[in-house]
Amino acid sequence: MICQVSQLRLKGHRFPRSIISFAVWAYHRFALSLRDVEDLLAERGIIVSYETIRAWVRKLGAQIAKRVRTARKQPSDKWHLDEVVIMIRGVKHWLWRAVDSNGEVLDILVQTRRNARAAKRFIARLIARWGKPRIIVTDKLRSYGAAFRKLALDVDHRAHKGLNNRIEGSHRPTRKREKIQGRFKSARQAQRFLTAHDETANLFRPRRHKMTASTYRQKRATAFLHWNQYATELHP
Repeated sequence: MICQVSQLRLKGHRFPRSIISFAVWAYHRFALSLRDVEDLLAERGIIVSYETIRAWVRKLGAQIAKRVRTARKQPSDKWHLDEVVIMIRGVKHWLWRAVDSNGEVLDILVQTRRNARAAKRFIARLIARWGKPRIIVTDKLRSYGAAFRKLALDVDHRAHKGLNNRIEGSHRPTRKREKIQGRFKSARQAQRFLTAHDETANLFRPRRHKMTASTYRQKRATAFLHWNQYATELHP
């Protein structure tokens, strides 16, 4: 369980790692606001302000997400790429996201453009991190084809709207969180939050409909063990 983390306090923090870990986990795992997490802790007799929780999520949540990302296995060799519009202070931005054939998010990138340069930047970032896949599935946005040519990328590119349904569903949690937060405040804040949010989802949201109950429980227990381990490695 999440609470089974060392009770030792982080330097500069008056609460132990177990409480900080639980707050960060609850915020990213469920569609909760900072005040919701504040109430959850208050019910357990832990009085902490939502602003303190915001600081925990911003600083320490990123550390845990980085460890989750580093420990991940190599993804499948079939990727799905898509982009969705998000509004930040009245300005249109584009959230680029890639998932593998198992539905795990490979990376996200918030950009102000939806052109070939933006597509090239995102694809190059993915390949630098994960290597070259066998197949890349996208919608019919021409920017992808232009980016592949500029990168001289020799992969099987399948541009078809109907083939990309797998990644369409990965945008729904983003929309839900966007509403709860009253939209993102900046591109940097959106990038930071969604990176941690998607890594938490990768760890705690396996494709349950394809598992037996016992297999799912085992994966969930393993996810808690990993999260607790990463929480013990936090530093101020």
